[in-house]
Amino acid sequence: MRHLKFAPSWLRFLIIFLLAMGILFRFFNLDGKVYWHDETYTSLRISGYTKTEVKQQLFNNRVIGGESFAQFLGVNQQKSLNDTIMSLAKEDSLHPPLYYVIARLWMEIFGNSVTAIRSLSACISLLVFPCVYWLCRELFNVPLSVPGVAIALMTISPIHLVYAQEAQEYILWLVTILLSSASLLRAMRLEDELVKERHQPDLFAIWSIYAVSLAISLYTFLWSGFVAVAHGIYVMSTAKFKLTQTVRRYLLASLVGFLAFMPWITIVMGEFFQFLISADKTTIQSSMMPGFPFLLMQLTRIFFDIDLSLENPIGYLITLSFLTLVGYSIYFLFQTTNYKVWLFIIILIVVPPLPIILPNLIAGGIRSSTEPYLIPSYLGIQVTVAYLLATQLYNGSVSRRSIWHIIMALVIICGLISSKVSSQAETWWNKGMNYGNPPVAQIINQTNRPLLISDALGNNYGNVFSLSYLLEPKVRFLLANNQRIPKIPDGFTDVFLLNPSDNWREKIEKKYKLKTDIIYSDNYYSVWKLVKPRKSRRRNIPAINKLTASL
Repeated sequence: MRHLKFAPSWLRFLIIFLLAMGILFRFFNLDGKVYWHDETYTSLRISGYTKTEVKQQLFNNRVIGGESFAQFLGVNQQKSLNDTIMSLAKEDSLHPPLYYVIARLWMEIFGNSVTAIRSLSACISLLVFPCVYWLCRELFNVPLSVPGVAIALMTISPIHLVYAQEAQEYILWLVTILLSSASLLRAMRLEDELVKERHQPDLFAIWSIYAVSLAISLYTFLWSGFVAVAHGIYVMSTAKFKLTQTVRRYLLASLVGFLAFMPWITIVMGEFFQFLISADKTTIQSSMMPGFPFLLMQLTRIFFDIDLSLENPIGYLITLSFLTLVGYSIYFLFQTTNYKVWLFIIILIVVPPLPIILPNLIAGGIRSSTEPYLIPSYLGIQVTVAYLLATQLYNGSVSRRSIWHIIMALVIICGLISSKVSSQAETWWNKGMNYGNPPVAQIINQTNRPLLISDALGNNYGNVFSLSYLLEPKVRFLLANNQRIPKIPDGFTDVFLLNPSDNWREKIEKKYKLKTDIIYSDNYYSVWKLVKPRKSRRRNIPAINKLTASL
């Protein structure tokens, strides 16, 4: 691949331009999108409070204002960094503490705003570029062409932009996957080179980087364990399943990484067994999507994403185009690279997401919440396509190279269009259960003295917190405990119910002799409005008359 060693000037300028655009998109309009359910849980963990404590203080059948939520949405004087770690250990040990510790330290400096917490992810996303450069250097052993094209594709990738503007740990997880993968490949390559030169390698220096990066990855996201499994399959496969010196050193480095993670593993196991013996088996609500259409749509979103739904036929035409590109990229990788190169990429694409994707497919669909687990697959696919494009820019006849120049231009244009549309949108497909918050907030904000009633059942806790970011200060909240019938005070012109159960809603209707009209509904939650019946015989109840006078 000598012809790939040096990129022409136009390609270097293109990479620099796309890098600048990618950085701009990552920091643009950070507070413009819905701060959704899962992000509010990030803020809760950073605050150091547990969900139980929040329910005791807010979901107590009293009318409160939006300012009451602030204490539980970031750094505060009542809780310390230790409380942040302990809240995760008590209620959410499946999310290791590294990102949340970093986020708390970050917010102590820059404040509790949405822009502040999301800017952390945007800054972390910049580490992706040098890391992917290192990974491509180790895979293909070329200075600029393939790594440069890979950087160009990742800077304008819509899927990376999504995670770069999320107050969650997934973009940090991507960085740790890149680091651990590149350090593993480097350790294996240096050992091969040093053995050929008959020189004893510095084992600690080579493998300690991998051990540390693996431990960091595990403390970022628990699913890193399956990335480590993928690494193990690759090492054993390249060693032809023999216990070579490289395999022994890999096993030792992996053992060190997992031992460093052992304190948190014990916490996870403890919470798991507690869950098994507990009577509370509630789970986070997540819609089921058709399996293969969802996977194909996610493949498209690596390169092009304007928030098309699965039902949109145009999306399938676009998907077919990118599926063809990815399929040919994998075929080309098989045909033109050493088995150590293509085997690593294929294992990275297939193995880490398989333990969660396969059970979902067997169950008849895929939960939308499983989408972050595909991050290793996104990475492998992008590297494969980058290798194809970088190679074809120089190979073949002039007409053939021109065709591939056009294909690369189209891929870049799709990425730029997607990034522009996404950066200016109020919400996006990854916002899940809070995708409809903007229209709901607009309806409620248009009323004079609104009251929003909800409870802590299911996902309502996160939904209330998410919606509070978009509601005006005049909006008041009445958060019930255990679906008790709320006592609605006088003075409110419009009363709304957020995601009530049918039984609870009917009890409220019966008590206040009112009806409920649905004003918004989707796959995740609904919003109802209390209205006066058209034909009401009970007009002699003062409280009800005052409540419904202006409805």
